[in-house]
Amino acid sequence: LRNRAKVNFWRSTSGIEVDLLYGDVAIEIKSAAKISEKHLKGLQALAEEKKFKKFYLVSTDKIERKIGAISCLHFETFLQRLWTNKLSE
Repeated sequence: LRNRAKVNFWRSTSGIEVDLLYGDVAIEIKSAAKISEKHLKGLQALAEEKKFKKFYLVSTDKIERKIGAISCLHFETFLQRLWTNKLSE
């Protein structure tokens, strides 16, 4: 992620949002201690457009998992992988 790509956000015409777009990565940030299906809506809608390669839901939920194309990570894990350039793992 260490390049000069533009940072942006995404909002659908129906009001669904994704917090952060950077290069080919979409990131949704939630404070939830337990993620649920409702937290995935924005990333799932954006994934249907097939314009991004990686999708992350970052939260305080300690259970790491992959739901479809979306990698769900605890914020500390996400930051550690970001800083060590290992987000693809």
